[in-house]
Amino acid sequence: MNQTRTFLVVAWMAVATMLWMAWSKDHETPEVASSSSAAVDASGPSVAVPAIPATPTAAGQSTPQAPAAPGPAVAATTGSAPVIAVTTDVLHLTLDGGSIHSADLLRYPETTQPGSPMVRLFADDPAHFFEAQSGWVSGTGAAPSHLSGFVPATPARQFTLAPGQQTLQVPFVWQGPDGVSIRRTYVFTRGDYVVQVRDEVINQGSKPWQGFVYRQLARVPPQIASGMMHPESYSFLGAAWFSAKDKLEKRKFAKFSDDPPLSKPVSGGWIAMLQHHFFAAWIPGAQDASTFSTAVPQPGQALVREVGPGLSVAPGATATTQARLWVGPKLVRQIQAQGVSGLERAVDFSSFSIMAVLAGWLFWVLQHLHQLLGNWGWSIVGLVVVIKLAMYPLSAAQYKSMAKMRRFQPRIEQLKERYGEDKQKFQLALMELYKKEKINPVGGCLPVLVQMPVFLALYWMLSESVELRHAPWMGWITDLTARDPFFILPAINIVVMWGTQKLAPTSPGMDPMQQKMMQYMPLVMGVMFSFMPAGLVLYWITNGSLGLLQQWWNTRLYGHQAVPAKV
Repeated sequence: MNQTRTFLVVAWMAVATMLWMAWSKDHETPEVASSSSAAVDASGPSVAVPAIPATPTAAGQSTPQAPAAPGPAVAATTGSAPVIAVTTDVLHLTLDGGSIHSADLLRYPETTQPGSPMVRLFADDPAHFFEAQSGWVSGTGAAPSHLSGFVPATPARQFTLAPGQQTLQVPFVWQGPDGVSIRRTYVFTRGDYVVQVRDEVINQGSKPWQGFVYRQLARVPPQIASGMMHPESYSFLGAAWFSAKDKLEKRKFAKFSDDPPLSKPVSGGWIAMLQHHFFAAWIPGAQDASTFSTAVPQPGQALVREVGPGLSVAPGATATTQARLWVGPKLVRQIQAQGVSGLERAVDFSSFSIMAVLAGWLFWVLQHLHQLLGNWGWSIVGLVVVIKLAMYPLSAAQYKSMAKMRRFQPRIEQLKERYGEDKQKFQLALMELYKKEKINPVGGCLPVLVQMPVFLALYWMLSESVELRHAPWMGWITDLTARDPFFILPAINIVVMWGTQKLAPTSPGMDPMQQKMMQYMPLVMGVMFSFMPAGLVLYWITNGSLGLLQQWWNTRLYGHQAVPAKV
């Protein structure tokens, strides 16, 4: 019969194995292309960018077919279009009419060191190339691309969101040779990481004009530090897209060259490139018909694109299409406020849907506790208290059972001596004792089973939540999503587990090897926790400390005086 302590050993070894397997699955090496294939020529000022997609050719269809695979990359030369600088309260960007070349997140420094530069999500330098691009293709006339065509509609080269100003508009215009013009307006909102990109097509010519807007994210996959010592390696790094039919789909950057290119007609949805704590996403209109696709424009690059919707503009008519571009952190509340189906899955709490839902619930509780306590570390402590209260009936039964087993330990030892190597008779006598004294030897298993998914969900939630990024607790813990720099919390956890082990009764029938394993369990778990986010270790120390206190109290009530063996 499986006893409680043996079950705990197996359960926690299973937790460690599941964590390692989940981490290894999401962080296979190499994460990006090898240095030979990902090499970027930095000898000149230009950077290779994806080609313009081919025009959909099927006549009269409302949903454009997937664009042809891009041809050789087109070199974007510096100075090809005037670059505008835009500064809001949360973003500083440089852009032209077709591309956002750089984006600094003004509220997110790269490190906790004073004077640290801000996180730069978009960048146009060859080593860190990452841009959001948008243009048009047409089979009936000229059209602007993300490489050329749009020019600023005003002489200003710098735009700043003034104090008290809620929105900022930055206009561009393209004028075609046949009387068709496109006015593109970027709209920025105070406190918002969403950029509205609105295109107004005006046909003042004598012929109908048909065109398809395309929007894409192009990137040289970043080199990141791998290993459990680096929290950024915990998160998914690659492209993602969402459709109402197939829901969320993802592709790692390392898989772009191996997997077949994507080509999928979609209504609504979104495309994105995800990384630890931050992401960029194009979000077309909810009813817009478009085609999602992926491509490798050249070795070492990755691209995800949506083409559509198609607009047909008669002479003298005007048509408008718009999309949203998210460029910033994975802030759960702001993402949910967009009202976009599935966009919350950009916050990669887990690859498993059930775990992702559970992590979302835990984060919801954590947010409300933070509103009350004002500190994410103490909010984690509060979360433990909430979970402990919710599970109190189960844990009370567990500790009561363990205390009673401790009380009857001398009687159990006597049965072991009496039956010696006859394990079958020993187990029968043991079961008779449990039945007579109303002891449930596996009463503690259910709380452990319940806590395992909570523990795993919290692991992913703390690793991914940008709200906790660089969030201090107290003293030496300056970042709850990074490991404890001095390993103090893992050491405290060893002490707590050791104390819990001393109060727990010895499982009857445990062989010497199992006993030795149990003796080393606090050390094993302490080493494992040394690589975990400090917030996760804080959670488990608080949980273990409250459990130790509860077990000590129940031992005083039910097991402080041992039942002597019968003579």
